[in-house]
Amino acid sequence: MVELRGIRKSFGDLEVLCGIDLEIFSGEHVVIFGPSGSGKSTVLRSINLLEPPTSGSLKVAGTEYGPGLPGERVTRRGKALDLRRTVGMVFQQFNLFPHLTALDNVALPLRSVRGLKRADAQLKSAEALRRVGLLQRAGHYPQQLSGGQQQRVAIARALALDPEVMLFDEPTSALDPELVGEVLKTMREVAEAGMTMVVVTHELGFAREIGDLNVFMEDGVVVESGPRGFFENCTSARAREFILAVR
Repeated sequence: MVELRGIRKSFGDLEVLCGIDLEIFSGEHVVIFGPSGSGKSTVLRSINLLEPPTSGSLKVAGTEYGPGLPGERVTRRGKALDLRRTVGMVFQQFNLFPHLTALDNVALPLRSVRGLKRADAQLKSAEALRRVGLLQRAGHYPQQLSGGQQQRVAIARALALDPEVMLFDEPTSALDPELVGEVLKTMREVAEAGMTMVVVTHELGFAREIGDLNVFMEDGVVVESGPRGFFENCTSARAREFILAVR
């Protein structure tokens, strides 16, 4: 579903991704973790071109969206807008419009991106809110919702566009500890429904639950990766040190 080969990203003279290789298969749940500044969020933002790669190949569903590899002929090159119709993203901050209700926050991209009529967009938005357990809050404004509820509205907004891949960038980091559980429960349900997911998180208990592929990053490189059981069986001393520190 998603293939990164030799992905590099620089900001001026600072290289924050130093040749990332990653394969994500349909229905797979990938967890990326590591210390702050390791490049985790930049990997996610590269996948949906919020931070276009400086070099390397980014393919989603077989279409090239990155610069490509030297000497490799690109047969299909996609546009950023097409990519974002395929790849949904949930950010650390909720990014909801304060003057719109939960229902209208979810409906807005359905109308602007998908071109749905108002009634159709609201019907689809209501279904997305029901999916995350917030249909009864459809008429509430963001300031009337808890942080956990706002993040679940943001998840509903991404799900309503019917993406093939969902990216989660530390979605619980801005929440009070007692609100983390409700967001993780919603993410767990999304995973169990078969959604292809890439999750940047420090919630390693949750990572152990859903991680089909677990990726430890530091200093812009993948130090080690592995399947289920990785947290108990990784061979990298640095990865083991990090896991013990955040446990």
